[in-house]
Amino acid sequence: MRVKEILDEKHPYIYEDELATKARALIRDLTLRILPVVDGYKKLLGVISRNDILKVTSSVSPIKVKGIMNKPKYTATINDDVYSAIKEMLRLDEWCIPVVESSQDKTYRGVLKLEGFIKVKFKTERNKLSKPVSEIMSKKVVTCTPEDEIDNVWRLMQKKSFAGLPVVKKDVLVGIVTQLDLLKSGAVMPSFESRKGRFRKPSKVSAVMKTNVIAVKPTVTVQRTVEFMIKKGIGRVPVKDEKGRLVGIVDREDVVKLLIGEKFE
Repeated sequence: MRVKEILDEKHPYIYEDELATKARALIRDLTLRILPVVDGYKKLLGVISRNDILKVTSSVSPIKVKGIMNKPKYTATINDDVYSAIKEMLRLDEWCIPVVESSQDKTYRGVLKLEGFIKVKFKTERNKLSKPVSEIMSKKVVTCTPEDEIDNVWRLMQKKSFAGLPVVKKDVLVGIVTQLDLLKSGAVMPSFESRKGRFRKPSKVSAVMKTNVIAVKPTVTVQRTVEFMIKKGIGRVPVKDEKGRLVGIVDREDVVKLLIGEKFE
């Protein structure tokens, strides 16, 4: 299977000279993980992530896309082997990567996503997902509490390379907070002084977290969990016991590892 067979050709892109505020709106409103940046000939120049956007205040309108974009960690071509590309994405902890025409022709063609790979394999190889989630879930879960300050949680996400964290109170799962939640809340990271020279009072996680969390029990199959992921468009599902205590979490990487036969640490 080649990358061109499962890439998202309709994934939006943005030009290097457009404003960062437009990039912010696209990532926020279309729930994008990355936004490829191209020149006037549609040649790939870089990408913008949610992390990049969170560093830009919505009021700083003069900043252009080329001022905040970064070089992709990895770029695939349309004729690359899908399994090789997916394994490299797992190695680099990337859920989405830009795709170009070839190693010589950098014309932007779309984005390869773990989500797209899962959807394709779910139709043909769902038998591989019959295991209980307890066998593939991460048991050492990094969490936060409703009282934690958003700035600190954002820094923790950056340090651990996480796009979302379960929110717990006395070990009981009470919510989840993601980079997208922070972006949609209008938060700017980190908090700087306001124009009046005063520090804004840091917001707490309770102000932006989602409380209607989709969670599963350890005995639920991976197949059922993936159905939730696909239907709701979510990248991670917390696992809790009978008393509501968080015992693990399953994300798209865990599912992809199972589908391609990678070993779990």
